[in-house]
Amino acid sequence: MANILRSIDRAIHKVLLFIANVSLVAMVLILFYTVMLRYVFNTGVGWAEEVPRLLVTVFVFLACAMGVRDHAHMTVNIVYNRFPKDGKARKTFEMIGDIAVLLCGLFLMIIGGQRVITMFSLSGTLPMTGLPNWVQYISVPIGGLVIVYDSLLFIFGVLKHDDTIYADQDIDYQDELLEQQRLHHEEEKAL
Repeated sequence: MANILRSIDRAIHKVLLFIANVSLVAMVLILFYTVMLRYVFNTGVGWAEEVPRLLVTVFVFLACAMGVRDHAHMTVNIVYNRFPKDGKARKTFEMIGDIAVLLCGLFLMIIGGQRVITMFSLSGTLPMTGLPNWVQYISVPIGGLVIVYDSLLFIFGVLKHDDTIYADQDIDYQDELLEQQRLHHEEEKAL
Protein backbone atom coordinates (compact mmCIF):
# COMPACT_ATOMS: atom_id res chain seq x y z
CA MET A 1 0.00 0.00 0.00
CA ALA A 2 2.83 2.40 0.87
CA ASN A 3 4.42 1.87 -2.56
CA ILE A 4 1.11 2.67 -4.27
CA LEU A 5 0.74 5.88 -2.21
CA ARG A 6 4.33 6.89 -3.06
CA SER A 7 3.68 6.19 -6.76
CA ILE A 8 0.52 8.31 -6.66
CA ASP A 9 2.49 11.07 -4.91
CA ARG A 10 5.22 11.02 -7.56
CA ALA A 11 2.63 11.07 -10.37
CA ILE A 12 0.82 14.01 -8.78
CA HIS A 13 4.07 15.91 -8.47
CA LYS A 14 5.08 15.20 -12.07
CA VAL A 15 1.80 16.76 -13.21
CA LEU A 16 2.27 19.70 -10.82
CA LEU A 17 5.81 20.27 -12.07
CA PHE A 18 4.65 20.26 -15.68
CA ILE A 19 1.82 22.72 -14.97
CA ALA A 20 4.10 24.99 -12.90
CA ASN A 21 6.77 24.96 -15.63
CA VAL A 22 4.25 25.77 -18.35
CA SER A 23 2.83 28.58 -16.19
CA LEU A 24 6.25 30.06 -15.53
CA VAL A 25 7.39 29.90 -19.16
CA ALA A 26 4.09 31.32 -20.42
CA MET A 27 4.25 34.13 -17.86
CA VAL A 28 7.80 35.08 -18.85
CA LEU A 29 6.98 34.98 -22.57
CA ILE A 30 3.83 37.06 -22.15
CA LEU A 31 5.67 39.64 -20.06
CA PHE A 32 8.49 39.80 -22.62
CA TYR A 33 5.91 40.19 -25.39
CA THR A 34 4.15 42.95 -23.45
CA VAL A 35 7.37 44.86 -22.79
CA MET A 36 8.36 44.58 -26.45
CA LEU A 37 4.98 45.88 -27.56
CA ARG A 38 5.00 48.72 -25.06
CA TYR A 39 8.56 50.00 -25.50
CA VAL A 40 9.36 49.06 -29.10
CA PHE A 41 6.02 49.42 -30.86
CA ASN A 42 4.34 51.83 -28.43
CA THR A 43 1.23 49.67 -28.20
CA GLY A 44 -0.10 46.83 -26.04
CA VAL A 45 -2.74 44.20 -25.50
CA GLY A 46 -5.43 44.28 -22.83
CA TRP A 47 -5.12 40.73 -21.57
CA ALA A 48 -1.37 40.97 -20.96
CA GLU A 49 -1.82 42.04 -17.34
CA GLU A 50 -4.58 39.62 -16.39
CA VAL A 51 -3.11 36.40 -17.78
CA PRO A 52 0.30 36.66 -16.04
CA ARG A 53 -1.53 37.38 -12.78
CA LEU A 54 -3.50 34.16 -13.22
CA LEU A 55 -0.35 32.25 -14.13
CA VAL A 56 1.62 33.54 -11.15
CA THR A 57 -1.15 32.35 -8.85
CA VAL A 58 -1.01 28.90 -10.40
CA PHE A 59 2.78 28.82 -10.20
CA VAL A 60 3.00 30.06 -6.61
CA PHE A 61 0.50 27.66 -5.06
CA LEU A 62 1.73 24.64 -7.00
CA ALA A 63 5.36 25.50 -6.25
CA CYS A 64 4.41 25.86 -2.59
CA ALA A 65 2.98 22.33 -2.62
CA MET A 66 6.12 21.04 -4.34
CA GLY A 67 8.30 22.75 -1.73
CA VAL A 68 6.32 21.11 1.07
CA ARG A 69 6.94 17.71 -0.52
CA ASP A 70 10.72 18.09 -0.22
CA HIS A 71 10.77 20.18 2.96
CA ALA A 72 12.41 22.87 0.85
CA HIS A 73 10.91 25.84 2.69
CA MET A 74 13.00 27.97 4.99
CA THR A 75 13.42 26.64 8.50
CA VAL A 76 15.28 27.76 11.57
CA ASN A 77 17.12 24.72 12.88
CA ILE A 78 19.10 26.24 15.72
CA VAL A 79 17.31 24.12 18.37
CA TYR A 80 16.65 21.13 16.09
CA ASN A 81 20.34 20.71 15.26
CA ARG A 82 21.32 20.53 18.94
CA PHE A 83 19.79 17.07 19.22
CA PRO A 84 21.19 13.74 17.93
CA LYS A 85 20.46 13.00 14.28
CA ASP A 86 18.06 10.06 14.71
CA GLY A 87 16.93 10.92 18.23
CA LYS A 88 13.43 11.24 19.61
CA ALA A 89 13.70 15.03 19.94
CA ARG A 90 14.33 15.51 16.22
CA LYS A 91 11.51 13.12 15.35
CA THR A 92 9.22 15.12 17.66
CA PHE A 93 10.20 18.39 15.97
CA GLU A 94 9.62 16.80 12.55
CA MET A 95 6.17 15.59 13.64
CA ILE A 96 5.27 19.04 14.99
CA GLY A 97 6.42 20.58 11.70
CA ASP A 98 4.43 18.09 9.66
CA ILE A 99 1.30 18.76 11.72
CA ALA A 100 1.76 22.54 11.33
CA VAL A 101 2.14 22.13 7.56
CA LEU A 102 -0.94 19.88 7.53
CA LEU A 103 -2.93 22.61 9.27
CA CYS A 104 -1.74 25.21 6.74
CA GLY A 105 -2.70 22.87 3.89
CA LEU A 106 -6.13 22.31 5.44
CA PHE A 107 -6.57 26.08 5.71
CA LEU A 108 -5.69 26.57 2.04
CA MET A 109 -7.88 23.67 0.98
CA ILE A 110 -10.94 24.67 3.02
CA ILE A 111 -10.82 28.47 2.74
CA GLY A 112 -9.63 28.34 -0.88
CA GLY A 113 -12.31 25.78 -1.70
CA GLN A 114 -14.98 27.95 -0.10
CA ARG A 115 -13.75 30.90 -2.13
CA VAL A 116 -13.90 28.91 -5.36
CA ILE A 117 -17.41 27.65 -4.53
CA THR A 118 -18.54 31.19 -3.71
CA MET A 119 -17.07 32.56 -6.94
CA PHE A 120 -18.50 29.60 -8.89
CA SER A 121 -22.00 30.54 -7.79
CA LEU A 122 -21.55 34.15 -8.96
CA SER A 123 -22.03 35.10 -12.58
CA GLY A 124 -19.04 37.40 -13.08
CA THR A 125 -16.17 36.96 -15.48
CA LEU A 126 -12.66 38.34 -15.66
CA PRO A 127 -12.69 41.55 -17.69
CA MET A 128 -10.10 40.83 -20.38
CA THR A 129 -10.14 37.08 -20.87
CA GLY A 130 -13.82 36.47 -20.12
CA LEU A 131 -12.91 33.49 -17.93
CA PRO A 132 -15.13 32.78 -14.93
CA ASN A 133 -14.00 34.51 -11.72
CA TRP A 134 -13.35 31.22 -9.89
CA VAL A 135 -10.45 30.42 -12.26
CA GLN A 136 -8.20 32.87 -10.44
CA TYR A 137 -8.62 30.97 -7.14
CA ILE A 138 -8.68 27.31 -8.22
CA SER A 139 -4.97 26.72 -7.58
CA VAL A 140 -5.38 27.59 -3.88
CA PRO A 141 -7.47 24.53 -2.86
CA ILE A 142 -5.55 22.30 -5.28
CA GLY A 143 -2.25 23.32 -3.68
CA GLY A 144 -3.81 22.88 -0.24
CA LEU A 145 -5.05 19.39 -1.13
CA VAL A 146 -1.59 18.32 -2.29
CA ILE A 147 -0.02 19.78 0.87
CA VAL A 148 -2.51 17.85 3.01
CA TYR A 149 -1.82 14.64 1.09
CA ASP A 150 1.96 14.99 1.41
CA SER A 151 1.72 15.95 5.08
CA LEU A 152 -0.36 12.88 5.85
CA LEU A 153 2.16 10.69 4.02
CA PHE A 154 4.94 12.15 6.19
CA ILE A 155 2.93 11.87 9.42
CA PHE A 156 2.07 8.21 8.80
CA GLY A 157 5.62 7.34 7.72
CA VAL A 158 4.85 6.53 4.09
CA LEU A 159 7.33 9.22 3.05
CA LYS A 160 10.58 9.89 4.88
CA HIS A 161 12.11 13.33 5.25
CA ASP A 162 15.12 12.35 3.14
CA ASP A 163 12.92 11.08 0.26
CA THR A 164 13.07 14.04 -2.10
CA ILE A 165 11.92 14.64 -5.66
CA TYR A 166 13.04 18.19 -6.45
CA ALA A 167 15.61 19.17 -3.84
CA ASP A 168 19.01 17.78 -2.99
CA GLN A 169 19.48 15.94 0.25
CA ASP A 170 19.96 18.22 3.24
CA ILE A 171 23.46 18.10 4.62
CA ASP A 172 23.68 18.11 8.38
CA TYR A 173 26.82 20.20 8.80
CA GLN A 174 27.08 19.35 12.48
CA ASP A 175 27.35 15.65 11.59
CA GLU A 176 29.85 16.50 8.84
CA LEU A 177 31.99 18.42 11.33
CA LEU A 178 31.87 15.58 13.86
CA GLU A 179 32.85 13.08 11.17
CA GLN A 180 35.79 15.26 10.07
CA GLN A 181 36.92 15.62 13.68
CA ARG A 182 36.69 11.86 14.16
CA LEU A 183 38.76 11.20 11.01
CA HIS A 184 41.32 13.79 12.05
CA HIS A 185 41.55 12.21 15.51
CA GLU A 186 42.06 8.76 13.95
CA GLU A 187 44.80 10.15 11.69
CA GLU A 188 46.57 11.63 14.70
CA LYS A 189 46.40 8.28 16.52
CA ALA A 190 47.83 6.50 13.50
CA LEU A 191 50.85 8.83 13.45
